Amino acid sequence: MFPDIIMEADLTREIPVRTKKRNELVDITAAIQELIDESGVSEGICHIFVPHTTAAVTINEKADPAVATDISNTLEKIVPAGWEYRHAEGNSDSHVKSSLVGASEFVIITGGQPLLGTWQAVFFCEFDGPRSRHCVVRITGD
Repeated sequence: MFPDIIMEADLTREIPVRTKKRNELVDITAAIQELIDESGVSEGICHIFVPHTTAAVTINEKADPAVATDISNTLEKIVPAGWEYRHAEGNSDSHVKSSLVGASEFVIITGGQPLLGTWQAVFFCEFDGPRSRHCVVRITGD
């Protein structure tokens, strides 16, 4: 029913992310575009994975920086840092936020560009910073 798809290009790299606050969203879209350019893939898939239990990745609005702040502040209100968690390290709220947002995203690549809406960007979500972090990006395609 579906034609066989042969993926010839495959690139896996890490994007370093240095966060400055306990909770913040960092736009990593330009770094993803650089990796797509490096891969030479014009049609394919970009998988972004965050291998940290207190961080995540999401796609949302980039045009107004207040949106990222609103997301971070809303998550802090929904999952406050000072609540009575059983986890002794003091960062249970960060684990919960990471689970709510998610550890990975897939983005379609078309014409050598990530297929994002006009206002969209890919954000690394820090919930236990400031820290030196990274996300793993795998690009597969033609």
